[in-house]
Amino acid sequence: MDSIKVKTSAKINLSLDVVGRKPDGYHLIESIFQSVNIYDIITVSKIENGIHLTCNEPEIPCDSRNIAYKAARLFLDKTGIKSGINIHIEKHIPSQAGLGGGSSDGAGVLYAMNTLFDTNIDICDLAKLGANISADTAFFIYGGTAFVQGIGEIINPIRLLPPIELVIAKGRSGISTPEAYKMIDELSEPNHIDTRKLLKAIDKGKFMYHCDCCGNIFEQVTTVNDVFDIKKRMLANGAENAVMSGSGSAVFGIFKDSEAAAKCAEKLKNIYPFAVHCQTIPQSITTETN
Repeated sequence: MDSIKVKTSAKINLSLDVVGRKPDGYHLIESIFQSVNIYDIITVSKIENGIHLTCNEPEIPCDSRNIAYKAARLFLDKTGIKSGINIHIEKHIPSQAGLGGGSSDGAGVLYAMNTLFDTNIDICDLAKLGANISADTAFFIYGGTAFVQGIGEIINPIRLLPPIELVIAKGRSGISTPEAYKMIDELSEPNHIDTRKLLKAIDKGKFMYHCDCCGNIFEQVTTVNDVFDIKKRMLANGAENAVMSGSGSAVFGIFKDSEAAAKCAEKLKNIYPFAVHCQTIPQSITTETN
């Protein structure tokens, strides 16, 4: 095998709370991560030497700043493989959205290279490798539904959600994650999210009965007006709840049926640059060999 194509998904945070801060400045979170079927497509091919990265989106850096590039470099260094690698990323997950697109690409590259070079690194060790790149990369190796703690490196898979109908939309503005955390630090009395209650509901198979427990502490500090406009429009068009994902600025709406979700997505497409009807999925990465 000389080439492999990988579809690697976005994620949403069904719940996201900041519960503390370590002495080194890193923030401690409690969150429920969920894979959704919006995908970047990554083609990874063997070349004689070096790492060559291209992307269909011109604003995406194609050098060592890119998480996919970092993943390839780390994999080659850790395995001692001398071959080079060519990576092409076809972006569909919007940037600065809180959907984990960059970290997902990194996980996709690790997964693809593990298959391409037949290195047989097991999923736990591959996730540990991913954690050296970004906190979210490890999650995408597992995918599905997970309770995430620490700085994002403690990942506990939980009961998988059945397919849930969603609409995800994003306005024109993005949010810097470091800046969002800085604003969280400045909150004197933050309203914390009841992640544990949502965990119990998922464990009992009653997510839809308690989806009002979904929430995100970063909504208390976001300055992107589109976030609140999108939330209002989703709720007015049948969403059971609407919540910002990650540090923003994408918003997901939860719907009881596919028809209502599809209608809402069509309305939002006429207003915002990104709006899709999608579903929750049980894994993040699928492959198609060439």
